[in-house]
Amino acid sequence: MEPLSHRGLPRLSWIDTLYSNFSYGTDEYDGEGNEEQKGPPEGSETMPYIDESPTMSPQLSARSQGGGDGVSPTPPEGLAPGVEAGKGLEMRKLVLSGFLASEEIYINQLEALLLPMKPLKATATTSQPVLTIQQIETIFYKIQDIYEIHKEFYDNLCPKVQQWDSQVTMGHLFQKLASQLGVYKAFVDNYKVALETAEKCSQSNNQFQKISEELKVKGPKDSKDSHTSVTMEALLYKPIDRVTRSTLVLHDLLKHTPVDHPDYPLLQDALRISQNFLSSINEDIDPRRTAVTTPKGEKANKGQSRAIERLKKKMFENEFLLLLNSPTIPFRIHNRNGKSYLFLLSSDYERSEWREAIQKLQKKDLQAFVLSSVELQVLTGSCFKLRTVHNIPVTSNKDDDESPGLYGFLHVIVHSAKGFKQSANLYCTLEVDSFGYFVSKAKTRVFRDTAEPKWDEEFEIELEGSQSLRILCYEKCYDKTKVNKDNNEIVDKIMGKGQIQLDPQTVETKNWHTDVIEMNGIKVEFSMKFTSRDMSLKRTPSKKQTGVFGVKISVVTKRERSKVPYIVRQCVEEVEKRGIEEVGIYRISGVATDIQALKAVFDANNKDILLMLSDMDINAIAGTLKLYFRELPEPLLTDRLYPAFMEGIALSDPAAKENCMMHLLRSLPDPNLITFLFLLEHLKRVAEKEPINKMSLHNLATVFGPTLLRPSEVESKAHVTSAADIWSHDVMAQVQVLLYYLQHPPISFAELKRNTLYFSTDV
Repeated sequence: MEPLSHRGLPRLSWIDTLYSNFSYGTDEYDGEGNEEQKGPPEGSETMPYIDESPTMSPQLSARSQGGGDGVSPTPPEGLAPGVEAGKGLEMRKLVLSGFLASEEIYINQLEALLLPMKPLKATATTSQPVLTIQQIETIFYKIQDIYEIHKEFYDNLCPKVQQWDSQVTMGHLFQKLASQLGVYKAFVDNYKVALETAEKCSQSNNQFQKISEELKVKGPKDSKDSHTSVTMEALLYKPIDRVTRSTLVLHDLLKHTPVDHPDYPLLQDALRISQNFLSSINEDIDPRRTAVTTPKGEKANKGQSRAIERLKKKMFENEFLLLLNSPTIPFRIHNRNGKSYLFLLSSDYERSEWREAIQKLQKKDLQAFVLSSVELQVLTGSCFKLRTVHNIPVTSNKDDDESPGLYGFLHVIVHSAKGFKQSANLYCTLEVDSFGYFVSKAKTRVFRDTAEPKWDEEFEIELEGSQSLRILCYEKCYDKTKVNKDNNEIVDKIMGKGQIQLDPQTVETKNWHTDVIEMNGIKVEFSMKFTSRDMSLKRTPSKKQTGVFGVKISVVTKRERSKVPYIVRQCVEEVEKRGIEEVGIYRISGVATDIQALKAVFDANNKDILLMLSDMDINAIAGTLKLYFRELPEPLLTDRLYPAFMEGIALSDPAAKENCMMHLLRSLPDPNLITFLFLLEHLKRVAEKEPINKMSLHNLATVFGPTLLRPSEVESKAHVTSAADIWSHDVMAQVQVLLYYLQHPPISFAELKRNTLYFSTDV
């Protein structure tokens, strides 16, 4: 899902402010440390809207949402739940060092903007001036003052961060910075005129045009790039963005500063001043917002804060559901006039239902009828009203009063099928729902030329709030001439489909439960049993330390004298060789018996591993890799760092988040880090084939996030209270942590280890 940028948008209502929060960073990186030039959109005459609700971000975990980070400057009491004072102060250091890095870049940008000002002023009094004094003062209005304010702030903050002491105080620096926001008010008031003047001068003066199109910005101290080229328009936008950035940092600092720390009241005051400033700026931009954003009285403020918190929480849930359940299965409808319409569905089951419904309608003799002009006008008017007034809510397909569903693992054995009229190449797929959205989870092998297939294949399917199991039976098509025009794929024919409810009382037993599902005259026999989330959360160390499953990754790599465990390298190599274009790779479960067979071979270090891998179904190999990470005695990203990952992904300021997330990677043991980076690059290569395999970075993060981060049993008890909490809190954050790294430019082990102070970037 692309982030929504608040830059250059039309004047917004207060609820739109929430949506504008999806983009805090205003610059992007190309992977080589070069900043892309991004100012306000060309031709935009809209006054920039400054984000005044700085706590929401796409990566905000549900854990932080309960912390009271509303628009009201009242942070949570004490430190975040479960975080010791020492860890909180360490996070405080990471937030500050990340902000310091971005502050250095900001000062360099202001310097670059000021660089041409002196020579331009010098020529203004000559016979051939480039610009007049008035034009210069309009374009560079208050830039010198802003530069001096931030240079002083940086010079005072830098030694405090570099010579860190847990009792260090810097709240007075932020308080002073906030007290000087009047300079920014003057800059913002002049911003539109400054842009217009710069544009007019560029059009009328070639010399100034060349200057304004390529200003050289000095790179950070540790950067390999000494300078980058940025336009004047882009640089003039930086101060507007900086106010929001400073407010985000204040939220993050308060979140990780003990209430009894001397900085706490100073930071609180700085945050109050900053938020009042942002509110006043936005009221000047659009006076209509005043009635909504500035209610009278303390009671109104508290009510507004609670309302916004509820909206943020709901929006976060909706965004995450969209992220996880974006439909990918194409369904095209053609009309008689030659036009066609493409819909994306989440499940082949739904696509089949649509086809059947349309075919029934086509068989009916639908009579044409004529509408009068008045009737046509009423009809179109109603449609327009529906389109503009009736907003379909973006929510789960589940009703609020429905049961929460099952969490854990469903073991399913697909035995056999009867009722086919003739022999065919047959297979079945299994779908389960996750909060009302269905996704394919398993696929049997193709049983060739038979009317009575006997698969007897077992699958282990992870359930996340699931209530239904669907079984679809297909006839495999090997005819390459029957290619679907919609997606250039050969479409197999659905012979039958059926659905059963997962009754907790029926499936939550230790014994197998056998059942038969009927579909279009076809009967499929299957068995199932369920393992609860409480049982599946356990990471049990192996008693056999000579194997690889359930053995610490450091022990395995030391024994093998390798940087990445052999099992990881071989499974990845095989997937990239013949499974990278497999639809649903890593999401579709392999046959459980095949996975167990591969597990036994790897544990025994059998010489026939390579031969067995080459003959094994690719989903079983992918499943073996997932099982290896799931059965590690502690997660790949370690129990020790788990709370910090949860805190880091919840940070609001992009620079602080970047600094924290890179610091956490550096803190991993080398075998864990090297293996993680190896897996990360593999998953990115898998996602490059998304048009074919339907596995986006989001899908892969959903599959691997909990596997790589889920704590061992001891840690789990500290962070998990119920099955619903697992999904709505930790699992969401686990997915977001992995997604953050997947969406990040390539991370080099050597580069990561070299940057020990902070990982500086302008996010």
